[in-house]
Amino acid sequence: MAQTVISLLIENEAGATSRIVGLFSQRGYNIESLTVSVTQDPSLSRMTLVTQGEPRVIEQIMKQLNKLIDVLKVSELTATDYIEQEMSLVKIACIGSKRDEVCRLVDIFNGKIIDATPRIYTVRIFGDGGKLDAFVKQLEQAAEIVEVVRSGVIGIARGEKALRP
Repeated sequence: MAQTVISLLIENEAGATSRIVGLFSQRGYNIESLTVSVTQDPSLSRMTLVTQGEPRVIEQIMKQLNKLIDVLKVSELTATDYIEQEMSLVKIACIGSKRDEVCRLVDIFNGKIIDATPRIYTVRIFGDGGKLDAFVKQLEQAAEIVEVVRSGVIGIARGEKALRP
């Protein structure tokens, strides 16, 4: 099963997100990542969701999403050339020489320490899912990870292609 990134342009009104999530749960489809935010037009929201499925299942999902009244446009980003990013906040317990090792890893992965106490660093890092996974894996070997929060995938088509009403 392939991971699929789907971008939707939806009406920014109460219940729109829940109807989309409901469609997935009613049919037994899993949502691995979900992000939603208002667009430059306050009447519209942009939703990016990640799911997995065989091509015929993804095709069925796309058809069902298109039927929802709140959904204006649907695009399967993984079927095009696209850019994908995520943000992660990682809280790390580290003292002494471990702090230097954590700083080195943060630099290598182009992250930023956004909060520091005598015992805890909080790091912000952007990238695709693979980069964030690799960062956490390296950190696990260097220090104690207290907490990890990930934003979920956001994606956009490259070049001239755009999701517009």
